[in-house]
Amino acid sequence: MSQNGLTRRRVLLTGAAAATAGTAGLFRPAAAQGVAPTPSMRGGSNNYRPGAPIVDRIGGGGFWMSGSVRRAGDGAPLAGQRIQIWAHTTEGHERDARSHGATLTDENGIFRLEMPQIVPAFGQAHGHLAYDSGDFETVFLRPLMASSSDTSLEAHFVLRPA
Repeated sequence: MSQNGLTRRRVLLTGAAAATAGTAGLFRPAAAQGVAPTPSMRGGSNNYRPGAPIVDRIGGGGFWMSGSVRRAGDGAPLAGQRIQIWAHTTEGHERDARSHGATLTDENGIFRLEMPQIVPAFGQAHGHLAYDSGDFETVFLRPLMASSSDTSLEAHFVLRPA
């Protein structure tokens, strides 16, 4: 009769084999891989308007777009970085100038801008964001909302120097 299950002997032999086969790699310090840059998303640049003004709020508000901006490699937060935001909202289409605005990151690399509620365009509720200041490579993002009734959306940038 054969036994295929774990036995005490099999567990002990397997453990001993693992211990003698080499555990040197287990005790080596981890090498930092660095923080990879964010790639631009397909469709992210649709209806982009270079030089959109920095604003306190887009339209009547009620919806929050937020996120962070960090440097590739070390992941350090980047203060004072310009992020442009636009979307199809209850107050206008993403191609309309009034649906565009920009904001700056704070000392912790965080941005937050209030805008009208995002509504589905072409069947998807989504926002558009761009880093386009020039110190780093331009990145366009097009994050999707989990539900069109959500009242906020986050997007995070990791930027590579230009």
